[in-house]
Amino acid sequence: MPQFKQFPLPDTAEGLTEAEILTWHVQPGDTVKVNDIIVEIETAKAAVELPCPWDGVVTELLAEVGQTVEVGVPIITIDVDPSGAAAPAPVAGAPAINGTAPDATEGRVANLVGYGPKSGPAKRRPRVAPPAAPAPAAAAPVAPAPAAVAPAPAAPAAVAPAAAVPTSPAPAGSAPAASGSRSPGGYVPLAKPPVRKLAKDLGVDLYALTGSGPNGVITREDVEQAVAAPAVTPAAAPVATGARERRVPIKGVRKATAQAMVDSAFTAPHVTEFLTIDVTPMMELRARLKDTPEFRGVKLTPLAFCAKAVVLATRRTPDVNATWDAAANEIVYKDYVHLGIAAATPRGLVVPKVRDADRMSLRELAVALDELATTARDGKTAPADMLGGTITITNVGVFGVDTGTPIINPGESAILAFGAIRDMPWVVDGQVVPRKVCQLALSFDHRVVDGQQGSQFLADVGRLLSDPGVALTY
Repeated sequence: MPQFKQFPLPDTAEGLTEAEILTWHVQPGDTVKVNDIIVEIETAKAAVELPCPWDGVVTELLAEVGQTVEVGVPIITIDVDPSGAAAPAPVAGAPAINGTAPDATEGRVANLVGYGPKSGPAKRRPRVAPPAAPAPAAAAPVAPAPAAVAPAPAAPAAVAPAAAVPTSPAPAGSAPAASGSRSPGGYVPLAKPPVRKLAKDLGVDLYALTGSGPNGVITREDVEQAVAAPAVTPAAAPVATGARERRVPIKGVRKATAQAMVDSAFTAPHVTEFLTIDVTPMMELRARLKDTPEFRGVKLTPLAFCAKAVVLATRRTPDVNATWDAAANEIVYKDYVHLGIAAATPRGLVVPKVRDADRMSLRELAVALDELATTARDGKTAPADMLGGTITITNVGVFGVDTGTPIINPGESAILAFGAIRDMPWVVDGQVVPRKVCQLALSFDHRVVDGQQGSQFLADVGRLLSDPGVALTY
């Protein structure tokens, strides 16, 4: 007999409560194996691919693309015994499904993103469109309802009542969970999160496009061409003449960022101090190092020097690297630096961390920052990589901005804004000469960091950037 199991949306990082369905990689009727990627979701922290915890046949998708689902709500139904044989043992470490706890003695581990060991890289399986014809008549005697292996549209509805885990109703205003698609045949357009956001911003219907990328993936160029080309179908909703507004739901990264900034601004008493420095010696050192064998092929940016200066300065002022624990009525001092780097991405502001940055050389920091930026731009930063920061740098200089008053990330006590480096007049030995100048701004939590400590830290960072040789004394 078929044995149906429902896979609930897991918490892929600490404290997440919901996620949006971005892309289904399977459809009813598809055969799946353990660790096959079945769906891509967008949490408040990152886009995450979820693997399948069982072998079996997909019978129903319980959430649509674009729908926001709460953690713990089932999103897919899988027949783990489509042939009628004994059901395979559940995956160790997987959540209890259909009221049965997983058997940890079987030895298999579900490699859900964010936890559990990973035996190898998960590979995407080509999507198989469900066949139009029903299953052969020979399979009918297995059960009164159509066999689970038959992907005919009526099959999921016939077997759904057999599931033991109830599904939660869709959020108010959203369409009811169905086959996971609004187009014939269960088709879901393939596109990366940045491309989906671009299409949403420009009002382009992805279902009306044909992807030019590998395996039919819709690219940014496809969306831009759709905007430039005249409309050929009436699929898009008409826009009222003279409309000069558009509304975008607050969710995902934008929702999480807004809540975090409000919580921080109205919880921690912020103080911001500013410092203008001559970084000509730093820029000259950067030019020399780029020609050395050790740094050949390394993207050595001014941000790498700033990061190194920050981690060195925390040795003299550990208060900026501490945390205010209101619940325990304690200040927690960290003997490590998990350096956050604020990154602007197509999905919004994220702050991935460079773990143990205080143990890294300048070259290692430069490599780590380059990898971090590339991963963040692609929307592939793992949720775990955005947790547990101790101090943050926001590089506003890349936008040509001199400085600002940054808001401290929750759980931290300080954030440094690194401004643009400009050619400006500067007094050197009584003479006005052109120099490379930038501004720093440090916001700190005045519950943890006193004015003297904040000033000392900012002065130390400035001294290390204006005279890198001072690092030898730290």
